[in-house]
Amino acid sequence: MKDPYLFQHKHILSIEQLSPADIFHIFDTATSFKEISNRPVKKVPTLKGKTIINFFFEPSTRTRLSFEIAAKRMSADTFNISASTSSAQKGETLIDTALNLEAMNPDIIIIRHGSSGAPALLTRYVNAGIINAGDGTHEHPSQALLDMMTVQEHKGTIEGLKVAIVGDIAHSRVAHSDILGFSKMGADVRVAGPATFMPPHIDTLGATVCSSVAEAITDADVVMALRIQKERQDDPLIPSLREYAQFYGINKSILRHARPDALIMHPGPINRGVEMNPDVADGSGSVILEQVTNGVAIRMALLYLIMGTQGV
Repeated sequence: MKDPYLFQHKHILSIEQLSPADIFHIFDTATSFKEISNRPVKKVPTLKGKTIINFFFEPSTRTRLSFEIAAKRMSADTFNISASTSSAQKGETLIDTALNLEAMNPDIIIIRHGSSGAPALLTRYVNAGIINAGDGTHEHPSQALLDMMTVQEHKGTIEGLKVAIVGDIAHSRVAHSDILGFSKMGADVRVAGPATFMPPHIDTLGATVCSSVAEAITDADVVMALRIQKERQDDPLIPSLREYAQFYGINKSILRHARPDALIMHPGPINRGVEMNPDVADGSGSVILEQVTNGVAIRMALLYLIMGTQGV
């Protein structure tokens, strides 16, 4: 069936490349796929015979598994490769690995890599569609799409909402994609965190930097906490986790500044008691598990739409 909207992106590398119309179309496509996950037999033949490779150089639970589930629910053949089991351990370069994968004629390669720009680099060497599942501190587009879809479902719109993002902004590719995405869709995005976690020129992405968490979440419709990215820090950038939790952790007390119906979000994994208290993570305003559910639907949509650019 030919899609009535002409989706023209062979690769999904960033939120920056997507227009608001693209994003709405991805939401609509993902919504149409959500009911498949609730069927007794959770499978459709949409991508039968297609080959999808998950190529992850960094650890992942939610992203890797949801891409795999998304592909299998559409009957694609999926293969998982990790850095520890690939020839990268023997000294093979990323480009040589990609060229060898390309020689096996996959249709889509999903890659997570510690270096910013690695997915974009692959597009120069392979014919397969490339999906960025997180590259360095650059972007994580599918996470931002599932975050925005979750907000859209609950609030009916993103335009005009106040979205607060709190934590390790500098090292979080999720933060970068979310700031770009929510701003592009008309939200007022505010960020807060320790000065050591705030990148220079953050305002150029479309966010307002606040001096405190209370300022950032005042009247917020959405409050998102971020994980401290210890693996991307050469030296500790905060005195202690206890002090971070005291000044930047999301708890019920600080949430009094937000709107009563504010959505509580986290991209996971959560360090409970550090970025967010358990009673908040599990509270009535939390949509954290809905983010995970929508992650499968968004990734089904991306695989379907990319294959559509290849004539499926």
